[in-house]
Amino acid sequence: MNFELTADQLDIQARVGDFADREIAPVAEKLDRDATFPYHLYRKLGELGIPALPFAEEFGGLGLGTFDMALAIEQIAKRDQTLAVTMMVSVSAGLIIQRFGSAEQKARFLPDIIAGRALGALAGTEADAGSDTAGFKTRGVRTGDEWVVNGSKAYITNAGTDISSVALTLAGTTPSDAEKKEFSLFAVARGTPGYVQGEAYRKMGWRSGDTRPLYFDDCRLPHSAMLGGEGQGRLLLHRGYQQARVFLSACSLGLADGALDLSVKYANERKAFGKTIGGHQLVQEMCAQMAVKVEAARMLTYRAAWLADKGAATVKDLAYAKYFACEAGTEVANMAVQIHGGWGFMDDCPASRYLRDNRICTIGDGSSQIQLQLIARGLGLDVQF
Repeated sequence: MNFELTADQLDIQARVGDFADREIAPVAEKLDRDATFPYHLYRKLGELGIPALPFAEEFGGLGLGTFDMALAIEQIAKRDQTLAVTMMVSVSAGLIIQRFGSAEQKARFLPDIIAGRALGALAGTEADAGSDTAGFKTRGVRTGDEWVVNGSKAYITNAGTDISSVALTLAGTTPSDAEKKEFSLFAVARGTPGYVQGEAYRKMGWRSGDTRPLYFDDCRLPHSAMLGGEGQGRLLLHRGYQQARVFLSACSLGLADGALDLSVKYANERKAFGKTIGGHQLVQEMCAQMAVKVEAARMLTYRAAWLADKGAATVKDLAYAKYFACEAGTEVANMAVQIHGGWGFMDDCPASRYLRDNRICTIGDGSSQIQLQLIARGLGLDVQF
């Protein structure tokens, strides 16, 4: 297992990092304060070819892998996790379409997602069911060559911007009283009659990103809108979530690395009791603890990405990375707030934004508790859920 980066990977890291320093870091605090979606930045990400990294060349991608995408996400998240998550979700939706979509779906949605001209969304979660996909109530009923979908989704990212294109929506496609429930995945295009994007949420973090509920009121979809076969929706969405867990791990890793750099810089500048606070042992120990967490998160995240590219990543491997990196991101950000003292409690301090942003990472895309259950199951324990 060799994690030494190739020349091309070092170039990706450097180019994305340089762009993030020049274009993203200077405006991240304002975007957070104003809760403004950064259309101009996302367009520039597309022009740089960053969303295109993991897609096949035949669709306009660069033909690289999960590892390369994770490196780019890490660099963006180090400056602004919200923008990194926006791209991560869109890329994850696009990769599901690339892998399981029809030729028509690929031709319709992939070019703009890959070029950064459009955003994809994953519409699985419901208000009363997150990780419990079997509890989803949104349903599709077949009438001839159409499916009529009714229900709602909650906490969905990327569905309500001006460039939102498609929401991959999970809906039950067996009768509600069926003993065995089956779910199918539909590509619901923006503008489809009966598909309504609700008002954006007011959030603790990820304030410049788009997150809102979705409503389906007799939303009529052609049978061709279904991805894969009937009843395969949970499998397809779960496979998409598994890859997204690598990307979300990279989001938390990048944020943690940014919080560490910020804290070391501040500790070398802020003076107390006659010397910089970095000269005090307790602050030194905190910074060292943060560094260990960052490096451990990097190893688990890179390992998961490397295994994913080899087609050898297990659910347990991905859970290791997702659990540790996301928990580490919150722990490191919390320590950064402590090091920054009173200023760390202020919203205009990056440490505050880091803590607010990463808090959802231990909840979304399978909570930390779900990841521990997956790890326990992978160890051979009798885990039922």
